[in-house]
Amino acid sequence: MERPVVAGVDGSAESLAAVEWAAREAELRDLPLRLVHAWNWNPHPPSDVPAGVTAAGAAQRVRARRMLDEGESRVRAVCPRVPLTADALEGPASAALLGAAKEAGILVLGSRGLATVTGIVVGSVAQNVAAASPVPVVLVSTGVLDESPASSRGATVVLGLDLADPCDEVLDFAFAAARLRGARLRVLSAWRSPALYTLGPGELALAEGPRRGEEWRGFQDAVLRPWRDKFPGVEVVGTVVEGRPATSLLGAAGEAGLVVVGRHAHEGHVLGRHNGPVTHALMHHARCPVAVVPHP
Repeated sequence: MERPVVAGVDGSAESLAAVEWAAREAELRDLPLRLVHAWNWNPHPPSDVPAGVTAAGAAQRVRARRMLDEGESRVRAVCPRVPLTADALEGPASAALLGAAKEAGILVLGSRGLATVTGIVVGSVAQNVAAASPVPVVLVSTGVLDESPASSRGATVVLGLDLADPCDEVLDFAFAAARLRGARLRVLSAWRSPALYTLGPGELALAEGPRRGEEWRGFQDAVLRPWRDKFPGVEVVGTVVEGRPATSLLGAAGEAGLVVVGRHAHEGHVLGRHNGPVTHALMHHARCPVAVVPHP
């Protein structure tokens, strides 16, 4: 049995946007959807807990159920036929979500969310989980709420392809996502000219920008060739630019339905690891969903 799409719910606008996106993704993939809310026991529950509930733990369970009910309502409004379950998980949010990821095919989170106790807007949970999840994590911002339910279909998928480390897991996810949506796949790779002092004997010719750019374009074509054959129905547009990859990807994200990037997976998936600069920039500034795909 295929693993479900799992979406985290914390009551924030971003998490509700993530729930709606996850529902549509589950429908596209013909998979069930599981909503999860993680909560910590707190002796001083939030003020919006009903006055008649006196036990702090019970009060927080009531609040968790309320958030899950709101998430379920969003799902039923956009994808009423998607098989749906909802669970409250006790424990620190990042650890609980990583536990849920072990049974997921894809984990979907709001790019920013609400702190459990104070309500301060933070992004630490999404960052921690994206950096340590064993499965792809899709980060969704509130901008997705402004889109129509069918907006994911036909919208361009952008793949940030690191030509120094082209990984099958990332390529497969991006091509499959484009095929699923009937979308064009734009593959964007960035390169930077080496400083003269880093070049070895006989390498000075590589410092010439036009020639080096052509070499990178040829390398990208070679990497993509077997994937074009594997996914013949996907229209692929390859682009190689000189400069910082984060800048180029953020520009491309403005007209994309999904951006896909990779990150190195680490044995044990320990919390506290950090995302790379490209993923970090996309998490904070991209308006479209960002998929972070782990690879060896």
